[in-house]
Amino acid sequence: MKESYIFEYVNENEFRKYERSLKKYNMLAYKKLYFSYYPSFKEGTFLGEIISFNEDSNSKSFELKLPTDIMFSKVHGDIKLHYTVYFNEKIVMLDKITPEGILGEGHQSELTTYKGVMISKENQDKDIFKINLLKMLQK
Repeated sequence: MKESYIFEYVNENEFRKYERSLKKYNMLAYKKLYFSYYPSFKEGTFLGEIISFNEDSNSKSFELKLPTDIMFSKVHGDIKLHYTVYFNEKIVMLDKITPEGILGEGHQSELTTYKGVMISKENQDKDIFKINLLKMLQK
């Protein structure tokens, strides 16, 4: 039987907060993460772009872009999972999910939407301006 990789966290509480926020506000990315990417990590298939390689610990750091709405990506940035794989210990160290700003804010309080896109309470005017600008450019 093939030995599978196990998950560990840099900061489990923070990571779980961002996962719950992702589940609430972007179900597509959450489903893909849980039902496609996590099982492939356990099997030893690592996806995403390699950010760094450490020969001493035989580890690679990855950045995996999760599927999301195009407008969300343009306003807030791509949703990315950052993780490191330690090959000798067979550990996948889950680091963070970005963009941390909007996901962290979504965990703390209920976010509102404007024209179908989540807007931040802290940067509400900026987000609305970006959405209006992008909608104008689409016409």
